[in-house]
Amino acid sequence: MIKKIAIAVALLGIILYSLNDTKPDNRAYFAQLRKIRSDKNRAFRQSPESPLLAAQKAAFDSLKYYPAEIAFVLDATVFRNARPDTALIQMSDNRAEKYLRWGQAQFTVENKPQQLGVYLKADGKNSTLFIPFTDATNGHETYGGGRYLDAALPALDAPTIKLDFNQAYNPYCAYNSEFSCPVPPAENRLPVDIPAGEKAFHD
Repeated sequence: MIKKIAIAVALLGIILYSLNDTKPDNRAYFAQLRKIRSDKNRAFRQSPESPLLAAQKAAFDSLKYYPAEIAFVLDATVFRNARPDTALIQMSDNRAEKYLRWGQAQFTVENKPQQLGVYLKADGKNSTLFIPFTDATNGHETYGGGRYLDAALPALDAPTIKLDFNQAYNPYCAYNSEFSCPVPPAENRLPVDIPAGEKAFHD
């Protein structure tokens, strides 16, 4: 389950783009990203919604991130499913949760075409698009179970969707095995490195 801290941080990040349809000004973008990360660190230390155990909070300083790169703020070509069907996404505790297959996002990394399935929570309570994915950094520099990306719903006639991999984040399972988290589906396993966003929590 994606908890309140992750949702709040994701929404704050999405606001960065609601004010501007073009690539963000570098300095302003980096400053806002630093604030997002600082706020998340504070929430992990202090919030009762933090996924960290009490002992972890006592020793916690900050999460680990790759240096921010504008190159990983991508305008992906978006293909909406005219009639989104229901998909059962496996959870880490072997349950399954219902999502809608909202569409696909196509982009390039290292001049290689990539595609990710884009999902929407089936209960209608969340209007933020959800993109769970794995990449070639998993199990080395990043959490082995994959990471998540959130995106704002684009306008109906928009040909692209903004993917900011600098805001890729770990599921709560990366910090505490008591949580149940969506497992990225097979279609969202990228064969390339995505050296952006949050790194592994544990060394």
